[in-house]
Amino acid sequence: MYSDIIDTIGFVSKEDPEVGAAMDKELKRQQQNLELIASENVVSPAVMAAMGSVLTNKYAEGYPGKRYYGG
Repeated sequence: MYSDIIDTIGFVSKEDPEVGAAMDKELKRQQQNLELIASENVVSPAVMAAMGSVLTNKYAEGYPGKRYYGG
């Protein structure tokens, strides 16, 4: 189910082995433990992909039409 995430870890490991190792360690921790904090629960691969996409390149503060800057 999470084979694409593991491929992402491999990609990161090639660029920065220390960060890749931290990601691998965190993935194993999540797989071996039950998180009871909702904000730390496992997300679906679709959510993981969306969070790592161009959607995260934008930051907006305020409401549409009443923002401090574009967003």
